[in-house]
Amino acid sequence: MSLPISFALGAALLFGASTPLAKALLHHVDPLLLAGVLYMGSGSGLALWWALRWWWRSESFHEASLTPPDLPWLAGAILAGGIAGPVLLLIGLKSTPAAAASLLLNLEGVCTTMLAWGVFKEHVSLRLAVGMAAITAGGLVLSWGGRPELGVPWGALAIVGACLAWGIDNNLTRKISAGDPLQIAGLKGMSAGVVNLIGALAAGAQMPGMMMLLRAAVVGFLGYGVSLVLFVFALRHLGTARTGAYFSVAPFVGAVLSLLILDEPLTLQFVLAAGFMGVGVWLHLTEQHLHAHWHESLTHDHRHEHDTHHQHGHQEKSHTHPHVHHPQLHLHPHYPDLHHRHGH
Repeated sequence: MSLPISFALGAALLFGASTPLAKALLHHVDPLLLAGVLYMGSGSGLALWWALRWWWRSESFHEASLTPPDLPWLAGAILAGGIAGPVLLLIGLKSTPAAAASLLLNLEGVCTTMLAWGVFKEHVSLRLAVGMAAITAGGLVLSWGGRPELGVPWGALAIVGACLAWGIDNNLTRKISAGDPLQIAGLKGMSAGVVNLIGALAAGAQMPGMMMLLRAAVVGFLGYGVSLVLFVFALRHLGTARTGAYFSVAPFVGAVLSLLILDEPLTLQFVLAAGFMGVGVWLHLTEQHLHAHWHESLTHDHRHEHDTHHQHGHQEKSHTHPHVHHPQLHLHPHYPDLHHRHGH
């Protein structure tokens, strides 16, 4: 398994585990306030991580900093993924079992892929499209719940809205994925945390006890902060649609933990939805992409090693500096990473 795929799966495991844990915290904390604490935990923990990295001053950890043209993309990602997404998720969790909510979160990968293909013109193969359809079918099963009841499933719709917000976030973050993932995730965490906390307190939310705040902060640091750092690393090397596909294993982690720690019932509807979504994820994970492709001239800055696409005049193992890619035609398996965003 390649390192970028490991990053994507690690991000999925951490975020997937955060869903049932956040569900448990909702018994004690207002949804908007909890969203703020989760992101403040993420931003504060990553700020400490950044400070330790700066103190260590190791060249091998050096990353390209964000530049002024990156800031609009970052602001959009914060608004969509740091504010709208978590609030909609926590509102939906109020009336949706955590196991079902965890599987519904597979729709984040669908939203991410559809936006990457339809808006940002990233290549999506037939295999990815079929997998996306299977995941959507699973989401529809969970939204209906197997009961022909009147009324609108507001909880499920709120979670679907969160998935759309995070799909927008993922595609905007891909635009700045050459930058420092720790800086990106830290700024998102602190900004989203402050906005959500101010909104919650203005609406009259009551602060919980110190131990509850600490638990939420730890969940936020691991499930939102470290998870996002790994996700940005994966975006850099795999592209948005493929990273979203690997990230689709997150809801299964959350669903299993929900059944184990929250004692939620295992229903036929849940098993059927898991089957649809399992097929979709498998199709995504087994997709291959190989053809002769032409690289146009490109100048950018990101951490790199001297591989097939980086053959310039010094020998450091891993380093960061602005560099030029000269035109090149070659053949190898690849994804829509920083160097393979060509048309098909």
